[in-house]
Amino acid sequence: MLKLLFIGDIVGRPGREIVAERLPRLRADLGLDFVIANAENAAAGAGLTGAVAQTLLDAGIDALTLGDHVWDQKGFETEIARLERVCRPANLPAACPGRDHLILEKNGCRLAVFTVLGRQYLNLKSECPFMASDRMLAQLAGRADAVFVEIHAEATSEKQALGWHLDGRAAAVIGTHTHVPTADACVLPKGTAFLCDAGMTGPYASVLGRLIEPVIGKFLDGMPRRFPVAEGDVRLSGVVVEYDPIAGRALRCELLTVRKAAAG
Repeated sequence: MLKLLFIGDIVGRPGREIVAERLPRLRADLGLDFVIANAENAAAGAGLTGAVAQTLLDAGIDALTLGDHVWDQKGFETEIARLERVCRPANLPAACPGRDHLILEKNGCRLAVFTVLGRQYLNLKSECPFMASDRMLAQLAGRADAVFVEIHAEATSEKQALGWHLDGRAAAVIGTHTHVPTADACVLPKGTAFLCDAGMTGPYASVLGRLIEPVIGKFLDGMPRRFPVAEGDVRLSGVVVEYDPIAGRALRCELLTVRKAAAG
């Protein structure tokens, strides 16, 4: 039995701190084989750096994925190729630096991981996520015992459609990007674990991880503002998936929410 935890978008320092605080115990208590996390907001709330990636890997994460903020941190395009456990979205142009998938292995079980960007309401240049997923699954055939697919997308319809498209072919199709956990965790009829959005790992007393007041101000008057990362009600949000590689189907898909330990 393969058991994995996928951690939803890690936002800034609060998100990194709760991962470091809670993940070691979660790995032990849940008997996790693999931990994957989306880290595209981990550096100051937008993008990733090599140094921040290393702190997350040191905290016990096995693989880091990225989304539409992949290039937000200056110079990351020159760092990403050196980060062996970080992959950028697989449907970005082939000329982009970085790995388009990862293969993790434990106890003889090989888990492939890749992300596709949605194209509804996202402006980053990307290939059709459905065609890209088909291409990646064909490339990974025979190289992995299970495939984990993240869809980093705005539209729930696009995420649901990809889940149905890959049902029975991927161990899991899990959505990210909106920072709001959804209540539709399930195992689809042919055995693929699915969830529209794993939520955010960061401060929930916020608007999608940012301080509330400047976001409200922007909605009221439209003037540009900085949106600093918030601090309150920090939670780790993700999804636990159990997969039977012999049967070739997921047995469990369940949202997980863990709050930061109280001070003192």
